[in-house]
Amino acid sequence: MANTFKNAAAAATGTSEVSVYTVPSSTTTTVIGLTMANVTAGTIEADIRVYDTSGSAHYYVIKAGEIFTGGTLVAVGGDQKLVLETGDIIKIKSNTASSIDTIISVMEQT
Repeated sequence: MANTFKNAAAAATGTSEVSVYTVPSSTTTTVIGLTMANVTAGTIEADIRVYDTSGSAHYYVIKAGEIFTGGTLVAVGGDQKLVLETGDIIKIKSNTASSIDTIISVMEQT
C-alpha cells in the first residue's frame, strides 16, 4: 500500500456548507490536521461535518464552535486523528459570510 500526504483547503467560506475534502475511490484516509481560521473582525461560529457514505448520514465533528477574531480552531491534530473511507466528505460552514479559511492535512492510503 502506498501512503501519500496531501492538503486540501478552502478560503473565505461562509454560510453555505462547502465540501473541502472527499476521499478518492479505493482509498482510506487519515486526517492528521484540520484547522479553521477566523478571517473577519468578529467572533464566528463554525461547523464541521463528515458525510459517511457507507451509512448515508452526516455526523458533526464540531457544531457552533466559537472562533474569536484572529483566532483558530484546531479540530484535528496532535494525538487526535480522523479515519475516513472511500467517498466520505468533510464539510464546513460558518454563521458569517466569507469568514473561515480551512486547511485539512491528510494521509491517503491506496
